[in-house]
Amino acid sequence: MEQNEKKNYSSALYTLITVFFFWGFLAASNGIFIPFCKTHFHLTQFESQLIDFTFYGGYFIGSLILYFASQASKVDIMNKLGYKNGIILGLVISAVGALGMIPAVASGAFGFILAVFFIIAVGFSLQQTAANPFVVALGPAETGSNRLNFAGSINNIGALLGPIVVSVVLFGTANSEVKPEVKISSINNLYYMLAALFIAVAIFFWFSNLPKVTSDEKIESSKKANTPLFIIFIAFLLILAADPLSKAIGIPSQYFVYASLAIILFTLVGTIFAAKSSKEGWGAMQYPQLILGMIAIFTYVGTEVTIQSNMGSLLKTPEFGSFNESDIAPYISLYWGSLMIGRFAGSIGAFDLAKTTKYILYIIVPFVAFGLVLLVNAVTGVNVSNLYTYAICVAVLIVAFFIGQQKPTRTLSVLGLLGVAFMLIGLFTTGIVATFAFISGGLCCSIMWPSIFSLAITGLGKYTSQGSAFLIMMILGGSIIPPLQGKIADGSNDLVKGMSGIHFSYIVPVLGFAYLAYFAWKVSRELRSQGIDLDHVEVQGGH
Repeated sequence: MEQNEKKNYSSALYTLITVFFFWGFLAASNGIFIPFCKTHFHLTQFESQLIDFTFYGGYFIGSLILYFASQASKVDIMNKLGYKNGIILGLVISAVGALGMIPAVASGAFGFILAVFFIIAVGFSLQQTAANPFVVALGPAETGSNRLNFAGSINNIGALLGPIVVSVVLFGTANSEVKPEVKISSINNLYYMLAALFIAVAIFFWFSNLPKVTSDEKIESSKKANTPLFIIFIAFLLILAADPLSKAIGIPSQYFVYASLAIILFTLVGTIFAAKSSKEGWGAMQYPQLILGMIAIFTYVGTEVTIQSNMGSLLKTPEFGSFNESDIAPYISLYWGSLMIGRFAGSIGAFDLAKTTKYILYIIVPFVAFGLVLLVNAVTGVNVSNLYTYAICVAVLIVAFFIGQQKPTRTLSVLGLLGVAFMLIGLFTTGIVATFAFISGGLCCSIMWPSIFSLAITGLGKYTSQGSAFLIMMILGGSIIPPLQGKIADGSNDLVKGMSGIHFSYIVPVLGFAYLAYFAWKVSRELRSQGIDLDHVEVQGGH
């Protein structure tokens, strides 16, 4: 990286992390917008989850376009454009998408709304591709992960505030005692506000004196890797075509959704065996830890997103309290706040502190962060007294941190198994116990990204940058897994006596956490076979 390392880039870092706030704000807000769209447009649970499909699909397609364009031109397009200009262009694209939401909602065409979400996400993809390496470059390489963790905490603050702010704008309040109706003008105001913020930040970036950061790294050719990426792209499109294909040929649409997931998984697993027989031309994909990590990132993001995306509909069922749409925001906020709680605690290990001090902070910081979540909700008029017992779940996370000892494989194993346990408790109970069990999935997901990412790129050498790009593409899991759970919810209403389809569909995150626990075991064996010491794997920044 070319940069003046003697300069203090603190102001540049504070400028840069504003985009991290937007990513968290809008992604978490989908938990409020999805149940609204389901009611307003009379959608099935699967159709409502197409919002996540297009939103996270935009990340995937944006990354895929950049990758293939760079491969074809043999030039790192983002590097040529410049990280600063990449962020500005991404913000402008997202602003265009936000403004497009006004005519989309007015048209009453759900497909138009999905297209707009896709445009916003493509802008986010460009921002994320530029912002992550930019943050790392703003200072010494050895503290790059610290800066990414800091940026990730700002992302979580956006995620904490997003559901509450959107609920206030749409419903006029976040107080469950009031039962307002949504007006189209409220939606317009929300997206006018977002578009204005995107443009304002783009202008701010344009005039900001940010350092010029470039990379001299050459693009590694990996022609064989293009084939599995193209197959994954076709599988992605299969989700969108599920309902039209079902009507055309008479096969139930859920089979196309299941087929999409199967194609992605079998393609990636097949790549491991293909690369073993001949490593030449596979680039980063010749390493089994990367392919296993791609599946893990896919699973992790999908699990993280699907828990909250389907929660709005879950809370509206009788066994979970028959909540109104305006009542849901505090629980979605608590879910995303749970990720913030875990990441604040996870960042303690990055500081040079005495062991006793760290132990004390591991106990105090999660409860302070939980208090912040309660405070933010209380300020908007929500009665947070029914959230106090969630402190028990926070205490369980603290125990998990002590068991994990900041080691990637151990931490991932413990949190994966804990996630399975929480999801099973949620499946076999109802009411507030099940609700808090499902929300606790956010605590388990909180610091999984850095553990997965670090393990997946360990030992890749000159292919590390390419491997990182492939891992970012696997944010695609947030596009595929929520609609999959939606299909299960729509098709399993009579499958288990006494359990609604949406409740039973939470078998999906059970399987997701189970794979993540398996990944921790499998990748540790793989890395040891390559002679890599797992106790000295550096933990990378969080998503």
